[in-house]
Amino acid sequence: MLRVPQIPLKRDSGAAAPTIADSGLGAPAHVRSEFMRGGRGVTMSTWRPALRDVSDDVAAAWDAAAGRAVDVIQNSGWIAGAIEQAAANTVGNGLRLRCMPENELFGMSEADAQKWRKLVEQRFSLWANNPLECDIEGRRTIGQMQDAAFRQWFATGEILAEIVYRRRYGSRYGTKVRLLSPHKLSRTDDPLNRVKSGVKMNADGLPIAYVARRKHPLIGEYDALVPARDALGRPAVILVFQGLPGQVRGISPLTPGLKVAKQFDQLADATLLASLIQTVFAAAVQSDAPTEDILQGLLSPQEQAMMAAEGVSPFEAWYQAQAGWYDGNSIDVGMGGRIAQLFPGQKMEFLSPNQPTTAYKDFSLHLLRELARCLGLTYESATGDYSDASYSSVRMAGTEIFAITSMRRKHIVAPLCQPIYEAWLEEAIENGDVPFPGGIDAFLANRTAACRAEWPGAPKPQADDLKSAKAHEVYRNMGVITDEMIANDLGVDIEDVYAQRDRERKLREHYGLPEPVQNNVGGAPGQQAEASEDDDADRAR
Repeated sequence: MLRVPQIPLKRDSGAAAPTIADSGLGAPAHVRSEFMRGGRGVTMSTWRPALRDVSDDVAAAWDAAAGRAVDVIQNSGWIAGAIEQAAANTVGNGLRLRCMPENELFGMSEADAQKWRKLVEQRFSLWANNPLECDIEGRRTIGQMQDAAFRQWFATGEILAEIVYRRRYGSRYGTKVRLLSPHKLSRTDDPLNRVKSGVKMNADGLPIAYVARRKHPLIGEYDALVPARDALGRPAVILVFQGLPGQVRGISPLTPGLKVAKQFDQLADATLLASLIQTVFAAAVQSDAPTEDILQGLLSPQEQAMMAAEGVSPFEAWYQAQAGWYDGNSIDVGMGGRIAQLFPGQKMEFLSPNQPTTAYKDFSLHLLRELARCLGLTYESATGDYSDASYSSVRMAGTEIFAITSMRRKHIVAPLCQPIYEAWLEEAIENGDVPFPGGIDAFLANRTAACRAEWPGAPKPQADDLKSAKAHEVYRNMGVITDEMIANDLGVDIEDVYAQRDRERKLREHYGLPEPVQNNVGGAPGQQAEASEDDDADRAR
């Protein structure tokens, strides 16, 4: 037996004791700690997706995803209704302009800035609500453009628009907007000229031009390079999308749910077909002999002689014989449920398909929940089914989903509105319709500060307005919420509210009317007790 000599360790009184890290020894070879170390199984071994740049993934799937998304939007009632609800939640009647200029940067007092904000909002509203003024096609208002662009984003994952200048009869301004379908952008690549999926970029990755597909009556389709900005640096093309770093084009947010939408249609069709089949009965003749021998055995000698003389097949002769038989012997499965005597030698056996349909509801609801989540909606909002929802669950779900709605307003719809507003404001100041300290030159020097704005929309839906008002009252009495924050929750401008209240106060004084009582905003004690009982019932459920 081979023995390995043991070498004693020389201990040094001044040296530290050896450790595992010093010795270089690791764990035994059979003990492993790593990510996905179970990847050799049946489930993970064949799951090896390619890892590449996200822009390449989008370019490869864009056409198929956009085409399928458009198809389900046009042909699926669930998807069409859910997108209608999402557009109503996000855009509603249209996001409104709320001017918030940094007036200190261009020497405007707070009082003057307040008057300037109201003037700009009023003038912009006049322009934005007149299709002849704002739309190059003269068809849509800015609010309708927001709605159409948001729906287009669901279909293609992108919003494409142009800002053009066109003076025409009946319009005060020349700034116009043209909405375009994103499929008009080419998806060609030209690495030498820094063109990726139809977007030409500089060395920093900033889009400087877009390759647009155009049609000519003589030469057909051709590609044209459209600058992203004009000679003065103003945006000429607006392309809005959400994406990851390195992504230059968007893709439909419905893409992860396309398979689910198709599965729901297949499930519905299969269930309907199974239900229809179960309403039909079938009869079978049981025998081990060949089919032709069975049919000949069912015929009489006279019928077989007729078959040979007329040259018909056994099946045709047998079918004619049955037709003649049943002319006088009918099968009646009506109210009496009676069956006449069958053709001699036949044994009728009723066959019914076995199709399990008990799990249809649960599985279909699971698919609808996945679709609703993909669309950024609650299940109740997407389907209109509130049968199993309580006040607390609806309120919590609405609060969570409203965060998605707010994000879409800020990152999808507002980036379309802001360049349009800036282009209009520049023209309005240059024409003298909107005064500005220092004129157009001072505006161009302080464009970012002067054009600062927000685009609020409809308020968050409330499951119970009385309970929400009571919460606002409690928070306001605690001093942790302001009137402006309450107004924002209600979807109104606090300055408009104060101005309207001042006008109404003056009208009441003019007509000698008393002032309204402001206390008991949260409701009477009986109402508060009723609301408390509702909360207890929700907790019990």
